[in-house]
Amino acid sequence: MQWPRNLLTDSGGFQMVSLLKLLSISEQGVHFQNPRTKEMMMLTPEESMAIQNSIGADIMMALDDVVSSTYEDRDRMKDAVERTIRWLDRCIAAHKRPEEQNLFGIVQGGLDRELRSWCLKEIKKRSLPGYAIGGLSGGEAKESFWQVVDQCTEQPEGLPPDRPRYLMGVGYTLDIVCCVALGVDMFDCVYPTRTARFGTALVRSGQMRLNRSEYRFDFKVIDPKCTCSTCQGGYTRAYLHTIAAKEPVCAKLITVHNLHYMLTLLRECRAAILEKRFEKFVRDFLAEMYPKELSICPPGWSRRCLSKAGIDITDMYDWANCTEGRDMPVSEISVKASEN
Repeated sequence: MQWPRNLLTDSGGFQMVSLLKLLSISEQGVHFQNPRTKEMMMLTPEESMAIQNSIGADIMMALDDVVSSTYEDRDRMKDAVERTIRWLDRCIAAHKRPEEQNLFGIVQGGLDRELRSWCLKEIKKRSLPGYAIGGLSGGEAKESFWQVVDQCTEQPEGLPPDRPRYLMGVGYTLDIVCCVALGVDMFDCVYPTRTARFGTALVRSGQMRLNRSEYRFDFKVIDPKCTCSTCQGGYTRAYLHTIAAKEPVCAKLITVHNLHYMLTLLRECRAAILEKRFEKFVRDFLAEMYPKELSICPPGWSRRCLSKAGIDITDMYDWANCTEGRDMPVSEISVKASEN
């Protein structure tokens, strides 16, 4: 691809969920149906490796059998977990450039702790350059979500702490901060770009929905402290509001800001960890996203998750008399906080 920066490619496994009606799965691989021509296509672990080898990705994912986290057929989930490990072995055997490209295996098992435990045990036997946690962010309760992440990172059962641990498909900033606290190193998600296409910018106080009428005469940039080209270029909230539903360039401008915001957030997480002030960083992050003067507190799952990670936030809010906020606050909360 001649891309002079880091490159990660997925295997095609996620399409087993997103294109479920257009495929069938066998031990050989995944049979996809072209939605236009109706032609059948086969993706095997070997073909997935060949494609990713040819692209030249720095990190490439093993083809896995993905089942939605909310799927209730345990037999199907068990088959998927066992097939994921068998396909991983085929991916390892087919990987032509292991000295140059890092192959990550993916832990599956839905919300079933027993299946996750088995998959963790098996995948660690392969001693790969890195590992991913898959099969989450599919509509499961957040309480279940963080407990699975904790299981996959907590020692001694969890993934090795000396290798990258990649949580797939997670992009809400509160989720990211909480999962970093649990030991996750990497994330990917369409959220920052998808939400930009709907006119929503990410700020420390949550979401800023620029298509709302209150921004019509707001001549500040999205975030005066932000160093992205959109904010530094002087594109105001009022301007972005005006073109939000009319010009594709609006989505591009907000996308640039949102990606910069996410990169900055993770950069700050890394710095806080290295400087041994991560707990203070988390508390400051929550205080900005959920201002206690508005009687809004973080959702209860995040408090329990952070407590498990050794970060106590019980003293920050009057939990009995405040309203639990959403994972990504919006509307009046964002507007008031962003104006301070």
